[in-house]
Amino acid sequence: MKKYAGYLVVAVLGGLISLGAFALIQKSGSSLKGVPQQSTPVQFTSLTGIPSTNPDFTAAANTSIHAVVHVKTEYARKNSMYDNFFNFHDFFGDSPYQQGPLQGAGSGVIISPDGYIVTNNHVVQDATKIEIVLNDKRSYEGTVVGTDPSTDLAVVKIKETNLPFLNYGNSDDLQIGEWVLAVGNPFNLTSTVTAGIVSAKARNINILGTPDNTSIESFIQTDAAVNRGNSGGALVNTRGELVGINAAIASGNGFYAGYSFAIPVNIVKKVVSDLIDFREVQRAFLGVSIREIDSKLAEEQGIKELRGVFVQEVNDGSAAKEAGIVRGDVITSVNKMTVNSTSELLEQVSRYRPGEKIVVGVSRKGTDKNFNVTLLNRAGTTSLVKTEAKDIMPMLGAKIQVAPQEVLRKLGIDHGVQVTELSDGLLRNAGVREGYVITEIDKKPIRNLDDLGKILSNKNGGILLEGVYPNKVRAYYGFGIN
Repeated sequence: MKKYAGYLVVAVLGGLISLGAFALIQKSGSSLKGVPQQSTPVQFTSLTGIPSTNPDFTAAANTSIHAVVHVKTEYARKNSMYDNFFNFHDFFGDSPYQQGPLQGAGSGVIISPDGYIVTNNHVVQDATKIEIVLNDKRSYEGTVVGTDPSTDLAVVKIKETNLPFLNYGNSDDLQIGEWVLAVGNPFNLTSTVTAGIVSAKARNINILGTPDNTSIESFIQTDAAVNRGNSGGALVNTRGELVGINAAIASGNGFYAGYSFAIPVNIVKKVVSDLIDFREVQRAFLGVSIREIDSKLAEEQGIKELRGVFVQEVNDGSAAKEAGIVRGDVITSVNKMTVNSTSELLEQVSRYRPGEKIVVGVSRKGTDKNFNVTLLNRAGTTSLVKTEAKDIMPMLGAKIQVAPQEVLRKLGIDHGVQVTELSDGLLRNAGVREGYVITEIDKKPIRNLDDLGKILSNKNGGILLEGVYPNKVRAYYGFGIN
């Protein structure tokens, strides 16, 4: 498993700019060169008891393709001193002097008729512009509602009604061996459907790795073919219900090599609800350090059955501590859902908000017990947090005014705001210099300070500034707002 994990490539599925995709591929030590084909012997095998009819996926496919969208993104081209020394045309096909944004693509799933779309965080992260293209080729500007790097999920909104959408299924009901469909836009090929089976559940592939150690990996593993551009697309059952969001593949070269991984819809539902209601995920914690049980640990601790997860430590003031769970307990269930791995436990707890109550099943020295646990947030309280619109202006680190008319006339433009003074902040870090006249942000005209404040205060993710200096040199800058 460790060997396989090293080859896992999430970002190449979609939503990454060409530079980012190249970097990830190089990091994994893979090559884009063709792989020589090998002759594989074909042999007959004897099988009995196989149904004579094949499953029919047409109804599920027809339902899902209309609710899966093409997510096209733009990213700011980051200027750096390296641009002066390296010819990026040699590596990425871009002119070293080309201005403007880079582009990426992925998929998304419409989950409500009023335009809410779920996709992967890595598809829209740091994007300065998001275009949503429906299956009928209608196109809309997408706005990020919220993102969650811990689960690699994001919610995007478009202004439209009466849209086709997918109903949530129940990922807990999925069985290993059950047929599923992957729907997305690999290689910019829209409305592509592939079929496979559920190969495994609750896979932890060590791919998210968030800085605050809150990543939740409990993937559905399938052999449905997915490739670049499938990220954020739908995994559906044969009834056409959404059971997962495709996110990653196991690959040595960045292309499909047999296995793909999807985020279970029961995690998706909770994260999406939080992002829509609060603009951030309400993450609950049990407050324990856990370890999976193997034969060695069982022998050391005198555990008779290889089931559940072992509690190594219980944090002071935690929900588990308050409920009476102690070191050495073996957690076997959450609300009667069986738990046999750390990923299964994390998935179960992730479905709840701080303040909600769960029943944790525990085996203590061979005796089964149940504990009523009130989940807490990271701060050790039951409070919920709602993100309000940001006061972004102080973060810019600049004095900005409406550009004087004489400046506008000299530059041949009719609107813009001018940076008159810089200090430490987002603009200086992005490379902006004094005198810069901001004319557009994310392709929207900036005519006054109100325009500037409204756009930036409600923005989450990448920002693209467009403008011109008093010497008539046009420049683009990008930075992110979290």
